[in-house]
Amino acid sequence: MKLEIATYKATKYAIMNFHYSKTMPPYGCSFSVFNDKSEWCGIILYSKGATNRIGAPYGLVQGQVIELVRVALNGKQESTSKAVSISVKLIKKLNPLVKLIVSYADTGQNHAGIIYQATNWFYTGISKGDTPSYIHKETGRKYHNRNVSITGFKDNNTKRCPKVSDCIEVKGTDKHKYIFPLDKAMLAICRQLSKPYPKNNALSGLTKLDHNYAKI
Repeated sequence: MKLEIATYKATKYAIMNFHYSKTMPPYGCSFSVFNDKSEWCGIILYSKGATNRIGAPYGLVQGQVIELVRVALNGKQESTSKAVSISVKLIKKLNPLVKLIVSYADTGQNHAGIIYQATNWFYTGISKGDTPSYIHKETGRKYHNRNVSITGFKDNNTKRCPKVSDCIEVKGTDKHKYIFPLDKAMLAICRQLSKPYPKNNALSGLTKLDHNYAKI
């Protein structure tokens, strides 16, 4: 298995075709995943996160924390957990200032974070889904609340976006939160915050191979 820097085009294609959300988050550092046959399997995307206070609970500032926001793979990969593990090592190598990675597993999709558990992330509990999303009435496309507005414009009226009135509001779902330290100081903090892993009964009957393809 091999990972290399992905283009924006490849990242967007994988997310729109292989990920349940069909939504493109803020772009950051993206990796293309190739299996042992050199077949492209999709992408793993990291970004700075949805809020500039993402590092506050850990005594960190913007730039010291990165969020794993999408694992969008087509199933041709030998092991999803191995792909994630390699991507973490690349993040550490390419972003030496980053001390912690954060990610979430959506309970609304019956995800418990099996891939995070398989790669030894620390579980810190439930993050309440207070932020709604929006589904466009005509296209069926799902948008984060940051990407819609009452007027149909955002960024000081410089960019068009869907109007709230043209969409159906969907209540946010709770998410399991996982963290992964990239230095010894953060390892100690992660251990203090760690809680027992949640279980996903829907995955209890899967084979070991199936677990490699389980969605996070």
